[in-house]
Amino acid sequence: MRALFIRIIAVYFGVLTFAQGQMNSAVFMQEKSAWVDSLMTSMTLDEKIGQLFMVAAYSNKGESHQNEILNLIKNENLGGLIFFQGTAQRQAELTNFYQQAAKVPLMIAMDAEWGLAMRLPETFKFPWPLTVGAISDEKWAYEYGKAMAVHCKRLGVHINFAPAVDINTNPLNPIIGARSFGENPQKVTEMATAFMNGLQSEHVLACAKHFPGHGDT
Repeated sequence: MRALFIRIIAVYFGVLTFAQGQMNSAVFMQEKSAWVDSLMTSMTLDEKIGQLFMVAAYSNKGESHQNEILNLIKNENLGGLIFFQGTAQRQAELTNFYQQAAKVPLMIAMDAEWGLAMRLPETFKFPWPLTVGAISDEKWAYEYGKAMAVHCKRLGVHINFAPAVDINTNPLNPIIGARSFGENPQKVTEMATAFMNGLQSEHVLACAKHFPGHGDT
């Protein structure tokens, strides 16, 4: 009887904790929505238009490039940056620098289909998507995306322009190759979906590509 009573109490408090978590999440979302609404109301039309743009940024370029980006952030109310080549340390420094200059927090993005190493060679390189696709297990595609998201967050990256959901069926198109999860449309769909779910479970946005673009879809 005592053991049953303890189990009932445990379930009761578990339900309370779950409900409290849902309530806290709902309140948090309401607060964020209110902040967004107040920010949008305070913006001019030109500032709202500026929020629609994301421009290329490099951490291996000099002061003139840095000043160009800074000018866009301050004068055009730029919405975000997509970082390309450079180094992880310098990108982290520039991300902090640009964020401090922005009126509205910048959305930071990268092409990180097999991790940050796609643009930052000194960082950890995950296996190619084709390798993960060959395993044919959605669980590992999910974990692949989840682990990659952790690396993205450490560098302040909010959006990973991945996965490539192209079908690797054209031998005359070497641009995609191992960037694809495979040659079977159904398998590519399943693996890419699992990857995106894993990425977004860690609150990094995914973006399926390319259509139209480099590959075959």
